[in-house]
Amino acid sequence: MGATVTPTTGLSHRAVPLTLSEEVAEALHEGRPVVALESNVITHGLPYPDNAATARKVEQAVRAGGSVPATIAVEGGRIVVGMTDADIERFASTPGIPKVSSRDLPVVLAQGRTGALTVASCLVAAELAGIPFFSSAGIGGVHRGAATTMDVSSDLIQFTRSKVAVVCAGAKKILDLGLTLEYLETQCVPVVSYRSDDFPAFYCASSGFRSPLRLDEDEQVARSIENHWALGNRGGFLVTTPVRPEEAIDSEEVDAAIVEATAAADRDGIRGQAITKYLMRAVDAATEGRSSRANMAVLISTAEVGGRLAAAYARLRADLDL
Repeated sequence: MGATVTPTTGLSHRAVPLTLSEEVAEALHEGRPVVALESNVITHGLPYPDNAATARKVEQAVRAGGSVPATIAVEGGRIVVGMTDADIERFASTPGIPKVSSRDLPVVLAQGRTGALTVASCLVAAELAGIPFFSSAGIGGVHRGAATTMDVSSDLIQFTRSKVAVVCAGAKKILDLGLTLEYLETQCVPVVSYRSDDFPAFYCASSGFRSPLRLDEDEQVARSIENHWALGNRGGFLVTTPVRPEEAIDSEEVDAAIVEATAAADRDGIRGQAITKYLMRAVDAATEGRSSRANMAVLISTAEVGGRLAAAYARLRADLDL
């Protein structure tokens, strides 16, 4: 049986019900490292059964890094922190489970529906549960053409609101990565590349933009994150780690596919939330499925790094007796 807790969200508000798995609850109680993971990649990423197999490999990678995985979803009016293997299988094999972002979360909880959490909503849930680390393959950002569409991912907004460190492989190549970095700078979100000079682009090792900061040591990353929050900052801290060179997709090949697919999407009137899936599928088709395999690889590699950095942060907190 898992532990059901009701975190305090304010004296004048009803607490949101969180159900923690026994393993996650024990780890948090003992001060051991935990890494939050999104369930959206299970329901809206790879096809079944690859999605279930990848989710399990991602959790194994977090464990290999020295931390406890906590895949998060919504079910029955509660936030589930630490999905079981049966939960993962059910979410992976059930069509039509909706994507739930941070703006949707209060309504979906009130309706008692089932939903898969995105980056933004996972940050909300992770902070409520007291989990300071989250891992994802790639974050959202400022979309190409945002000057006219105003299409900016809620991930970027949530980074300014949730006190959670995010470990990822940068942002998706389909975005305007220059403007994404500009937005993060404007909002004072630290961006540190781990053992790399460049800001990565999901399954491309480099976006073509230099990273604002580089750190090579786990302990330095952990101390930087602790300093960020000790300075009074309430928002997140972004750590990027590139896909392994042997698993990366050529940047020019991806760019050519994106340009062609963007023109087709504009012609067909595809926009809003539908555009990301459309462009990602177009890239997958252009690369003959190699981008899907790279997607799986980057999910696993970032999870392992996330587990390692969360473990370093837990050691630092223990040394500081916090």
